[in-house]
Amino acid sequence: MKLREDEVMVAGRDCPIRTAVIRPLGDEPRPGVLLYTDIFQLTESTLRSARRIAAAGFVVCVPEIYPRGPLAGVALEFDDEGKQAGLAGAAATTTEQFDADRIAVLDHMQTRPDVTSLFAAGFCIGGHLAFRAALDPRVEATVCFYPTGLHNGALGADPDAGSLAAASTIRGRLMIVFGAQDPHVPADARVQILAALYAAGHDDLELHVYSGGEHAFMRDIGPRHDPVLTDLALTEALAFLRR
Repeated sequence: MKLREDEVMVAGRDCPIRTAVIRPLGDEPRPGVLLYTDIFQLTESTLRSARRIAAAGFVVCVPEIYPRGPLAGVALEFDDEGKQAGLAGAAATTTEQFDADRIAVLDHMQTRPDVTSLFAAGFCIGGHLAFRAALDPRVEATVCFYPTGLHNGALGADPDAGSLAAASTIRGRLMIVFGAQDPHVPADARVQILAALYAAGHDDLELHVYSGGEHAFMRDIGPRHDPVLTDLALTEALAFLRR
């Protein structure tokens, strides 16, 4: 399927938010997916994943997660310098800012004539941000790919964003994907997340734990990438969103 890609500056509360919008060609209204990146922002690797989702029939909106300060407009390299810059960008961003940006992007998506309904997804820190997007009653389904900080609440500048504590307010469907060899979300952290979600009444969610999967196994650059698991995760995620 051929795609159209545009760059949109979403009007945030205190700054514009550079957002890539990728959708199939044509004017047909389609479901919209708010897709959150990892700490490296709008890299070609993440955009390739966004294109695969869009090619399945979605309007995919991929905002920068650091629209303020020196990282606005920057796609970081997958090296130590890029990693440190991305972590610094997270440390400088509060949960309240992340939430305000999410509201702005969802507001933009809701007013687009080519978007019919709202979904969310994200990778790594973006998986945590996608979980917080699920707290918005407008979001009908959410896929969190190896969300970091969800088990202990750590998000950006805040030691505890209270994300799991708010899980009972989620009204949409939820799917979570983990790699079994992820040191950032080890087995005990996964159990903690699942127990909290079950306690909050989410005992009808989809949980996928892929044997051998490392953290960021879906990032198609570097030794941790697993193409087979990536295809499995995307296939399951797309089937989940279509339901």
